[in-house]
Formats: sequence, C-alpha cells, structure tokens
Amino acid sequence: MFNYHQKIKKLISYANAYYNLDNPLVSDEAYDELYHLVLEYEKLNPNDIDENSPTQRVGGYVTKAFNKATHLSRMWSQEDIFDFDELNKWDERVRKDFDEFSFYLEPKFDGASLNLVYDNGKLIKAITRGDGSMGENVLANVKTIHSVPLSISHKELIEIRGEVVISKSNFDFINNKRLENNEDVFANPRNMASGSLRQLDTKITASRKLTFYPWGVGEHSLKINSNYDMMDFIYNLGFKHPITREKANTLQEIEAFYLKTIELRETIDVALDGLMIKIDEMNIQNSLGYTLKNPRFSVAYKFPAEEKQTKVEDVIFQVGRTGVITPVAILEPVLIAGAMIRKTTLHNFDEIAKKDMKIGDNVLLVRSGDVIPKITKVLPHFRDGSERDIFKITSCPSCSGSLVQDGILLKCVNEFCPSRRLGQFIHFCSRNALNIDGLGDKILELFLEKGILTDFISIFSLKNKREEILQIEGFKDKKIDNIINSIEKCKNVSLDKFIYALGIDMIGVVSASRIADVFGYEFKNINYDNLDKIDGFGEKVIISYVDFMKNNHDLVETLYNIIAPKVEKKEINEDNIFNNEIIVITGVFTMPRGEIKKQLENFGAKVTSAVSSKTHRVIYGERAGSKYDKAIKLGVKVMNELEYLKEIE
Repeated sequence: MFNYHQKIKKLISYANAYYNLDNPLVSDEAYDELYHLVLEYEKLNPNDIDENSPTQRVGGYVTKAFNKATHLSRMWSQEDIFDFDELNKWDERVRKDFDEFSFYLEPKFDGASLNLVYDNGKLIKAITRGDGSMGENVLANVKTIHSVPLSISHKELIEIRGEVVISKSNFDFINNKRLENNEDVFANPRNMASGSLRQLDTKITASRKLTFYPWGVGEHSLKINSNYDMMDFIYNLGFKHPITREKANTLQEIEAFYLKTIELRETIDVALDGLMIKIDEMNIQNSLGYTLKNPRFSVAYKFPAEEKQTKVEDVIFQVGRTGVITPVAILEPVLIAGAMIRKTTLHNFDEIAKKDMKIGDNVLLVRSGDVIPKITKVLPHFRDGSERDIFKITSCPSCSGSLVQDGILLKCVNEFCPSRRLGQFIHFCSRNALNIDGLGDKILELFLEKGILTDFISIFSLKNKREEILQIEGFKDKKIDNIINSIEKCKNVSLDKFIYALGIDMIGVVSASRIADVFGYEFKNINYDNLDKIDGFGEKVIISYVDFMKNNHDLVETLYNIIAPKVEKKEINEDNIFNNEIIVITGVFTMPRGEIKKQLENFGAKVTSAVSSKTHRVIYGERAGSKYDKAIKLGVKVMNELEYLKEIE
C-alpha cells in the first residue's frame, strides 16, 4: 500500500538534509524517483494533497499585487562599525551599564531581510522588512524556498527573521541569460534576491533558487537567555545553519573571528558584507533596548571597503527638495562590490577643494556593502594637462535663481524652483510617506510642467482634471483610474507617514514615528519645550519642526482634513512624580528596558542616556554600574525597580 504521508515525511527529511544541513541522505536520483511517485499520487488524488508536500514549492500562482502586513515587533536596522576602534567604543558604551557579558558572532549576509510568522506550527505570513514596522506579505513566493519550513514543531506564535540570498554562481548565470535576451541585468545579488521575493509570478521566484538564513527572532514566548542557544533552537526547527558562528568573551576574540570570516567570504558562493556582533545574554539585550534607529545590543562590523580606480568624466549639480546644491561626479563606469558605479556624490565644494579634484582626474573609489560609493583619493600623478577645474556655481542650475551659502552648503532659496518642487512631490508620494504608487517621478515631473499639479493639495483634485490629462499622449482612462485609485488609497495613512510626507527638514522616518507616538493629534501644536522631552531630538531638529508647523499651519491643516491620517493618541498622565523629570535607566530589569522607557514617556518624563547635574532621577536594576555611582556622587535621586513598580501602581 502506498503510504502518501509517510513518503511526504521522507521527502521533507531528505530536503532538510540537502538544503539546510548540506548533508544529503540519498542520491539526487533516489530523491527524484520518490518525488515523482508522490507527484503522480497527488495528480490522481488532488483533494488529499498535504500542504507541506515539497511538490507545493514549485510555484505557479500569479498575484496582482502584494498585501501590506505589519510586523508583530519592529525590525530594526543595525549600527555599522568599520574598525577595531569603533568596536571598542561600542563595547565601552555597553559597559557603562554592564560589566560581565559575552558576545554572539555570525556572518552578515548581503541579501533581503525577511520576517516569517508561524502560529500553531504553520507558516502564516512572510513579510519583507519594508520600513521596519510594515512590509509586504510575500508568502506565496517564500513557499517556493526549500530552506523555509512550511511547518515547525514549535506551536506558539513566533517571528523568525533572516536573510534571503542568492548564490553568486546563480546570480551570474541568471544575469548572463538576461543579457542573451536583451533584458536589464541586476546590479548585485542583493537586488536580485529582493526582486525575486517580489515577483508576481511564483514560478519565477522558484526558478531563482533562493536560500533563507535565519539570524534572529521577533515576537516569541521562548524562555531562553542565550542568543547562541536561541539560534540553536531555531536551527533545530528545520532551518539552515550559518556557514560559521561563535561565542566570544573579548574584543580580541571578535577581531580574530572577523579576520577569519573575511578570508572565508572569498571561498563561499554566498555574498557576505560583514560580521554580526550581539550581546549573547538576552536579558541584557532587553535591558539595553534601542535608540531611535538601532539596537544598542548589536552592531554590524562591516568588511573593508573594496577599492577601484576610475576617472571623473564630468561634474553635474543636483538640486534637492530643501534647495541644497550637491555636486555629483560622472564616472567612467567601474564594477565594484558587485555593482556597476557610474556616478557618486561629491557632497559639497569644500570637499572638492580639500581633495583638489579636477574633471578628468583619476581617482580611487571605495564601496562596502550598502555604503554609498565614495571617492577617497585623487591621483594627481596621472594628470596630463587636459584636466579642468571645478568651479563653484553662482546660480541655480534648475531655475537660474540666486544661491546662498549656509555653512558648507550652497542652497537655492527659490521656493518655486522646479527641481526643488519636483523633489518635494517625489518625497510626498514616496513609499515611506503616502505611498502613492500611481504618481511616479516621470508623471510628477510631467504634471508639474503642464501645471496640472501646483501644490500638494492639487494632488487630491486630479480626478477633476481627467479631460485635461486625457489630452496627454500615453494617458488612457485606465491609467488615470489607477492614479486616482492610488491617491484614494493613501487616505487614512498612519500619522507618522503623514508627518514624514510633509518633508520637514531633519525629520526622518524614525523622528516622525516618535512624534506621532508621543503627541498623537497634537502634533500640529507642540512647542519647543514639548518636543525637547523626546530623547535624541537636538536643538536644530526641534527648531526645524516647530518653525515648519508655524509657517505652514494652513497647508498642514488642509492636508490633514483631506487625508485624515490614523492617530493613536497616547495620553500623558500628568498626576505622577515623573512628569517633566529627566530620568536615566540603568542595570538589568525583570521587564524590557524599552518598556520602562515608554512608560516613563507616557508619564511625561524625558528619558536620557547620561547622568548629569540636570538629571532628576536614576531608576536602576540589578548590576547597575557607573551611572548609579555617578548619581550617588551628584546627589541625584535613585529608585530601584521594586520602588518604581510600586510607584506606577
């Protein structure tokens, strides 16, 4: 008798040994024979197909679009370090609070981050990183990746995070095929992996032979206090082991493993761009928490930048949405760190003068992982006399308006400058802002040139200009309907995205999110003192935000009424001892330190990282270090965790 489910279990164990353990249990021929027996059975019994069957990984499903999905817990970006001195500084920051801990080390893969959500042992979502809070659910595509288990033995809700990569050899093979078919090639393996995850046809994703390497967890209920042991648990659920990993106790051990991994990357078929370093103790990770952008308990020790020689063929000048003029070098194309580089920013004219750079110069260009290509050195001994000086421009290259010097920056102050306006509209409609898919860069540029768009508010009356748009070549009813539908979809966007879309100077995605979290619908009316309560906001950022809201009150009010962003107001309870206090948290607590920080901010406190004479109170847990000592020395009030918990009750 043909035992279908037993055959499925065999295939899954064979696939796990082959794809995840690099230790095949049977020959390819034997695997294929069993696979086709199962496939024949499923063709005859379509109602009995097991959803975990390896035959379900071949793709074939075509979707119209990907649905948005929210991560159960945020996916953070990593702080990058580039040398031993920076590693030492990070270690010193951690040791201000903790004296004893160990490190967890593993290679950092150069791919696309992915968040897998399992519930009751089943894979229910596979979400791209997106903006860290929300991404796209690419579950159908991820099911084609053999190194991602469709079910696991752990039955409780868990987010398993990792990197989707494509082998260097497969990357070269696919790009060569695309060249033969006169198709655009991918710039690097990371872009190919990311693009493959977002294919609408799952057969294409399946053909790319992607691999998933887990590197961490998000939401979970595991009681494991070692990062090393945590990952052991994840690997034993059926996930692929890393190429190498290690625990370390000293910075010297980290450096030795780092150098060993650099040598390793040249011998393996997967792109690595650095070494991930995490505090191994999970309770210390929770206590250290996060900055506005990064975890405090981990860093990415990036590999040395790859360096190539090329030539500066020309310099052009770009005008940003804030009016800043940026000189950009047009380069003789050069392949570096997996990408073909044709241009790079020169930042400002001071930088050009410092390097004594001329058009026609030979230069050294470096690029490491995600770092923007940078000219590090001019090679004057290659000059032959044909080189030309790069002169500071005196008028805007876009509107011919006058320029002003703002520190080291050169700025166009014309609010109606076409390039500035286009940049503002592109930012307003961008993915991290209102995400208006139908209004791409070229369409926005065209609509601005023709006067169809005049300001942000005019975007929301485009449906009244259908006849005018129909007169433009290439615009049909369906295309216009797509634009209008996309505009409608942006309504009720979250408040943080609305704030970010306004394009306030120095207010990025993270800052906008913090303002939305703390102030809710009061975001339009906050003053300097209110904003100063948010840890990490400097004077320039606060002034920029407050001045923008004051000078653009009517515009913000109108857009707010049109878009009606979703607001989660967090009431501040002013009737407590923490209101308006500057507080420092230090030591190991029974709850995550980030949770304590949020509680205090909801009580109206400003949580900072350094103890000074201005600090009102230090709240401390076990193993409190130098911050506690400094508080005692300065006569600052101290409160242990038990006292804190009693107070908030």
